Amino acid sequence: MFSLVYEWLKDYDVPGLGMLPYISFRASAAIITSLFITMGFGKKLIRVLQRKQIGEEVRDLGLEGQMQKKGTPTMGGLIILASIIIPTLLFARLNNIYIILMLITTFWLGIIGFIDDYIKVFLKDKQGLAGKFKILGQVSLGIIVAATLYLSDDVVVREKVRNAKGDFVKEIVVDHETGQQEVRFVTEEVKSTKTTLPFIKNHEFDYEWVIRFVGESSTYLRWLIYAAAIILIITAVSNAANLTDGIDGLATGTSAISGATLGILAYVSGNIIYADYLNIMYIPNIGELTVFIAAFIGATVGFLWWNSFPAQVFMGDTGSLALGGILAVFAVIIRKEILIPLLCGIFLVENLSVMLQVGYFKYTKKKYGEGRRIFLMSPIHHHYQKRGIPEPKIVTRFWIVGIVLAVFTIATLKMR
Repeated sequence: MFSLVYEWLKDYDVPGLGMLPYISFRASAAIITSLFITMGFGKKLIRVLQRKQIGEEVRDLGLEGQMQKKGTPTMGGLIILASIIIPTLLFARLNNIYIILMLITTFWLGIIGFIDDYIKVFLKDKQGLAGKFKILGQVSLGIIVAATLYLSDDVVVREKVRNAKGDFVKEIVVDHETGQQEVRFVTEEVKSTKTTLPFIKNHEFDYEWVIRFVGESSTYLRWLIYAAAIILIITAVSNAANLTDGIDGLATGTSAISGATLGILAYVSGNIIYADYLNIMYIPNIGELTVFIAAFIGATVGFLWWNSFPAQVFMGDTGSLALGGILAVFAVIIRKEILIPLLCGIFLVENLSVMLQVGYFKYTKKKYGEGRRIFLMSPIHHHYQKRGIPEPKIVTRFWIVGIVLAVFTIATLKMR
């Protein structure tokens, strides 16, 4: 919205107006506004949820302190959604295709999570929204994201031009004022399904390579591979974030760490100087996403004010599904989705612990007639609870691991 205000008033000498075009200023304003919303209005929403008795139904799983959480207000994800959407609408350029996609993602998964929470809380159905409908919603979002990124003319990357021999083409640029000459690579903006591949020199991977063996048809079939990969990423990360949201502050803090890392990656990918220095793809207009991710960081950090141990409110599926989906789509847009297993390592381990536990239980029950378990309980954070480790210590240690993974993720830009 403020970008429109700038266009209307830029011809007038309005104090401070000149700061609005700068992404750094708008990102700072977004994170401050987001924190203000979560911390300023969070308490009011919690009181509303308490008055309407929108509390968490807790099953007795034998975990220390678990039953004390019964009745804690849930659906606090509404605070997170508002704290992301409102600052984005205020400070981001709403004609940017990437901002539009992120807003759609936030709304879409927020609605799915809200429906799930509504069924659990108001209709008293502990199962919530059927899993097949959740998957259908995630798959539908994946198709929308993939189709937009593949077909929109606004989605391009700037690549170095190669000659017939495969060498990069260079040109000499002369500064007419100083007479100095500078050799630069010739670049062009192209449609591409390439993404960043870590640890490899000239680290790029094109989804089309997967089906190159089919010849010319690969140009047409690459959309299917591209869409399938995006659907898998969105579904996996959003569900993993949902599983991680099992103890106070874990999913919120982990998401904030991952969001901050993605914000750094988006900034360097949208800055032609940094992108050239780091030898990564330069993506025009991607820098605007810094404003969105700033609001995301503010929302998650601000929500921790209420969600840290002992939690005064839970985010519910309204928040957790949206957080995971936002991280997934953001990573896809900035072409860093292959880094997700590293960056979102906490989510990955939580997801794998459930898959291993269920798979091993079924296997041993079929083979031995008695189901056996790898962990005392899954997801894995409950395993540590069963071992007697206090909940705040588990969360803090997981955050530390998340920070280490985040630093390592950024380091991959130079490790190849």
